[in-house]
Amino acid sequence: MKKDIHPKDYRFVVFKDMSNDYSFLTRSTAKSKETIKWEDGKEYPLIKLEISHTSHPFFTGKMKLVDTAGRVDKFKSRYQKHYDKNKQ
Repeated sequence: MKKDIHPKDYRFVVFKDMSNDYSFLTRSTAKSKETIKWEDGKEYPLIKLEISHTSHPFFTGKMKLVDTAGRVDKFKSRYQKHYDKNKQ
């Protein structure tokens, strides 16, 4: 195994699922400018997630459309000409 390829600056970080406000504390090297006060009273760096295991359809068994950046609208507008052409 190669030596010195893994980061050494692990620290505790809070990851927060913004779709359902679920948070968990774990060790990570992810960088963040935001912090949050955790249940133990200490402040930790905060990483915001769009989706986690508590909101992902595979893990929850519920289908949910997650359209955070207008991806569906972008797709429809991109292929609207093709759709109209085939409709005629």
